[in-house]
Amino acid sequence: MDDKELLKRFRKELRAAGKPLVPLVRASIRRIPSSRPYSAQGLRGQLSRATGLEVKTVGRQASAAIRVDGRKMPNKARSVQAYMEGTKPRWRHPVFGNTVWVQQPAHPYFFKVVAPAAGPRARAAVNRVMDSVSKDIT
Repeated sequence: MDDKELLKRFRKELRAAGKPLVPLVRASIRRIPSSRPYSAQGLRGQLSRATGLEVKTVGRQASAAIRVDGRKMPNKARSVQAYMEGTKPRWRHPVFGNTVWVQQPAHPYFFKVVAPAAGPRARAAVNRVMDSVSKDIT
């Protein structure tokens, strides 16, 4: 795939295949149970803003990934998305204004949304993109 136009189209179609999953993940983040209403400045708002789609085509590899990027989170909350999902074992933090520490339960929001949607439908979309590009090459 040395043709720049073909590579550009491939990236565009990969992005189109993964794009519908981003709003699903963001909506799932907004539904995480909390004692406070949803706020764009709150933790759920920050997680939602950090969610995006990455498409890479480097060398012989191509990928499309939905990512809740810890680099877009505040300094002391860079791994909160993993604790919230439950991929890290336990989430402990001090109670605000107190020296008491509590363990907070995980509230999975990512894989329960992405797994059913990303499975067969995403694979079929990527196969369509690859078939389209391979037809143009040959």
